[in-house]
Amino acid sequence: MEKQPIMSQNRNYGYANPGYVPAAQGAPAMFAPAGAESHGPSAPPATMFESMPGYEGTTAGGGGGFLPPPMPAFPAPQPVPGSEQTKWNIPSISEDTARNAFVQFAAGKCCYSSAPAKDGVITNMEAFNTYRYRLETFTETRSTEWSHEPYNGQSVDALSQPPPGPWDIPAQTPNFFVDGKQIIKVPYTSSVKSCHVCLGMARKPCRECAGAGSKVCWVCNGSGFRGSDRCHHCNGRGRDNCSHCQGQGSRQCDTCRGKGQLLVYISLTVKWTNNSDDYVVEQMSGLQVNNLSKVSGKELLRDSQYMVYPVMGFPDPAVVNAAQRLVSEHLSKFSQTSRILQQRQTIELIPITKVFYSWKGKSHIYFVYGNEFQVNADDYPATCCCTVM
Repeated sequence: MEKQPIMSQNRNYGYANPGYVPAAQGAPAMFAPAGAESHGPSAPPATMFESMPGYEGTTAGGGGGFLPPPMPAFPAPQPVPGSEQTKWNIPSISEDTARNAFVQFAAGKCCYSSAPAKDGVITNMEAFNTYRYRLETFTETRSTEWSHEPYNGQSVDALSQPPPGPWDIPAQTPNFFVDGKQIIKVPYTSSVKSCHVCLGMARKPCRECAGAGSKVCWVCNGSGFRGSDRCHHCNGRGRDNCSHCQGQGSRQCDTCRGKGQLLVYISLTVKWTNNSDDYVVEQMSGLQVNNLSKVSGKELLRDSQYMVYPVMGFPDPAVVNAAQRLVSEHLSKFSQTSRILQQRQTIELIPITKVFYSWKGKSHIYFVYGNEFQVNADDYPATCCCTVM
């Protein structure tokens, strides 16, 4: 499709602007003040878009909502129960390991003295190992919206044939359980329209000078004189050329980038999301569960399938119950609005050691947890107040 040239007879481009004020013969074109000026609609009008079969609910900006996936053409593979797990345990950490972790913890705190960590006497250590069950459901969602871009001679194919359905368009799926996003121009939906912001004129009135091309001289306040002398700043004109539009009274339209026309098309947004939920078996050590979110444990089970079967035969019934609940919740939550591509369930045994120690005749505790030997010591006995100046 060949673009028609846009003709203009004066530097203000004959805007269809209700604030336009015709100037006297020979005078620069003037516009009403910026407050009364029309700058074009902020959103494209609904009439700008064609009706595309299969995309009738698509709108501009707001999208068409998430599109439910079609029913699979073939029966989905059934999940397979995993083998029963034997009971695992992790040997308790040594006193040297507990002390070294404590010393490193204190060294990483600018306001902590290292004395309790180095000189405190460990009196007892108790293991409170716990299980963490995690279910991950990797999903794909699709949504559409009308989009536009400046027209630079791109292919125009709207209505040349029916566009493919939103779930029939191929997309490059990332590795499983890795979030991703791809935006695709839907074939056979592209057409050319006049820019709705500048009304096809390619330029817009300058907001700084209200389309006049000049502004009142700030030195003489528009009089052209300073006392009895002519103002040297504006050479007696009383006005300065507008620096924003270089005196033209208009600026290039940002929406169409001075083209006057837009390529309008439907864009398809494909999102891949790893939806993850954890369950940590309650342990009575006194360590808050949220501390465990940033540490790892010994992996006892890893089961990855299109759809997993809830864990069976695990020695801790709380894990079995959590697996059944989360698998059911994920299926209900994600199967209606997205396509489930893969699921993965894992069980970790997270080591937690509660350490009792004495320093200066008083008893204190700290926790060492995770494969990383992280430390939590809320009642560390030798801290100072640091003030940032």
